[in-house]
Amino acid sequence: MAISEKGPMRDAVLEIGVEELPARFMRQALADARTYITDALASARLEASEVCVYGTPRRIIVLLRQVAPRQNDLVREVRGPAARAAYDSEGRPTRAAMGFARSVGAAVEELVSRPTPQGDYVYATVTEGGRPAGAVLAEVFPQTIAAMSFPKPMRWGSHDFRFARPIRWILALLGAEVIPFDTHAVSSGRATWCHRTLAPGAHEIESAEEYLPRLRELGVMVDPEERAESIRRQAESLTSSIGGQAVIDPELLEEVTFLVEWPRAFVGRFAEDYLKLPEACVITPMKDHQRYFPVRDGRGNLMPVFVGVRNGGDLGIDIVTAGNEKVLAARLADARFFYEEDMKRPLAERVDDLRGVVFQERLGTMYEKAVRVGRLASDLLRGAPEAALVERTALLAKADLVTSVVREFTELQGVMGREYALRQGEDMAVADAIFEHYLPRFAGDILPASLLGAALSIADKIDTLVGYFSIGLVPSGSADPYALRRQAAGAVLVHTEWRFQVGLDSLAARAASLFGKDGAAEDGAPRAQVVQDVLAFVRARLKASLEEAGLRHDIADAVLAAGFGHPACVFERAHAVAQVVDESWFAALATAGSRVRNIAMKAETDAFSPALFQDDAERELFDAAKSMEADVRASIEARMSGFVDRTAYVSALERMSVVCPVIDKYFEKVMVMVDDEAVRNNRLAMLKWVSGVLSMVIDLSTIVFAGG
Repeated sequence: MAISEKGPMRDAVLEIGVEELPARFMRQALADARTYITDALASARLEASEVCVYGTPRRIIVLLRQVAPRQNDLVREVRGPAARAAYDSEGRPTRAAMGFARSVGAAVEELVSRPTPQGDYVYATVTEGGRPAGAVLAEVFPQTIAAMSFPKPMRWGSHDFRFARPIRWILALLGAEVIPFDTHAVSSGRATWCHRTLAPGAHEIESAEEYLPRLRELGVMVDPEERAESIRRQAESLTSSIGGQAVIDPELLEEVTFLVEWPRAFVGRFAEDYLKLPEACVITPMKDHQRYFPVRDGRGNLMPVFVGVRNGGDLGIDIVTAGNEKVLAARLADARFFYEEDMKRPLAERVDDLRGVVFQERLGTMYEKAVRVGRLASDLLRGAPEAALVERTALLAKADLVTSVVREFTELQGVMGREYALRQGEDMAVADAIFEHYLPRFAGDILPASLLGAALSIADKIDTLVGYFSIGLVPSGSADPYALRRQAAGAVLVHTEWRFQVGLDSLAARAASLFGKDGAAEDGAPRAQVVQDVLAFVRARLKASLEEAGLRHDIADAVLAAGFGHPACVFERAHAVAQVVDESWFAALATAGSRVRNIAMKAETDAFSPALFQDDAERELFDAAKSMEADVRASIEARMSGFVDRTAYVSALERMSVVCPVIDKYFEKVMVMVDDEAVRNNRLAMLKWVSGVLSMVIDLSTIVFAGG
């Protein structure tokens, strides 16, 4: 079909019809489609008033509002021959000028001469007329389809083409006209396949302008935001009529939104007797397995009610409801059986079963890991009353891994451990720590609320990091199959919150010392290298956190270079530097520190003696630095639980700046690189010590100043 080149602005639509797309793919796929089509239109000089992107389980849609009938003309200047070759001595155009004008479609009299670094050249202004919108979109639409990427794309047929799921149809319209193109054996047209039960079969769409209202008539609500709001509104209405309130989890709502094209909520019920189970045993099968929303009453208690969402209308809703009730009843019956079996045997009796559960093939069993975690957490809790509970808690914290409920619902590890511990008479602190040692489980998750739980959380994560690094299972690029970045970030967050006196650097070294014992791998990388690699990994997480907090990269580097074992102190040091970085005295301090550091790098020894001082300026710098070191150390080591606030760091930096005039005087009066080897080495060694003193808070040499 020929595409019109003239006429009014029209809408355009691209619908990629597919087999059901995984819900988790959809948001990123729609964002990518929007980005690509917007950039492609800009590059193609084709204007549209609005770019809309929609998605359902069976389709990805790009709707362009008010598309211009043609591309904008491209006006550009083309350089031709040198002016001396384009015109003769009398200024008449030569054959070179006329040939150039003819080649670009310009009149020879329209040529202009302009100076360039290579001399004068002639130029022609060339206008490239825009192509019809349909012709442009016939290129842009298939390019958009090809450009889309997915976490796990499929390949099918004999083609190399990859997409999330097989493409079954393509609808492409500009106004009432089809935009013709082929994508791997699928040709574009005006037919779409809508809701399987509400409007089965193929349906032709007359124009892009009628696409949205027509699909609504055919049982497809294309806008995911509208579907989400419809689900929320229906759930709230249905549950309010029975005195309850649906618990709308955002992640579950997102998933359900991309599982249906026409949402119809319904209320189902289950036997009230199941409410005697721990809530997790009821909610998990409901949410994670059946995609139902739980319901609570006005007092926050779970009700024997759930909200499900079907993909369709009212027809047969009673049958659908009954079927879902039956399925959930079976899942809850399983949960009750597993729970009752678990309760027959206390957690403490299950600890020995962990000897048969592999943590990692080369790193031993979960029992061995639990023992190591207990020892690490003991180091963190040294002197605290909770230390008496820590090793038993560490063993119990992993014991729920061998329970029936957790084997069936793995996401309940820690949750069920806490439940079993409480119901079996364990101390509340122990029960809470069993749950908390897994925290945080994901970005934005809660942190441990108890000291015991926090210590176990950090210990568990550091043990995992050191273990996996020791056998070479290290994240590379974006690949992180063992979620080690999450482990490192979690350890940083918890340590920052609780401000333990034992730093992450010391804890990593201790963790490395425990491997090679208790059956753990002995054939891994050297311990020192493992510790170094783990700390570099943790440092990278800390730097990312500092920059996410709005701190300059050079400030982040400066504070991390001075040590990062106590993340809370790292953040406070960084904020302290950010507070004073524009002060003149801080610039002077940084300059003095860099001056000392640059020459101190030549030192071959750390040892120096005041007895070899020959100039009063040497003695003065030594005395000033020693006094400053004592004051600064007293300030930053007067910590409670390993924490110093930014006020103390600002004061320490200000105290350091007092030595700047003394440093300046030293370099005015003292020649460091003298011929006398003993004196030279003594002066270099002292300056190395002074440089170290000046680096107690931050590495001053990394700070970048404006104009520097």
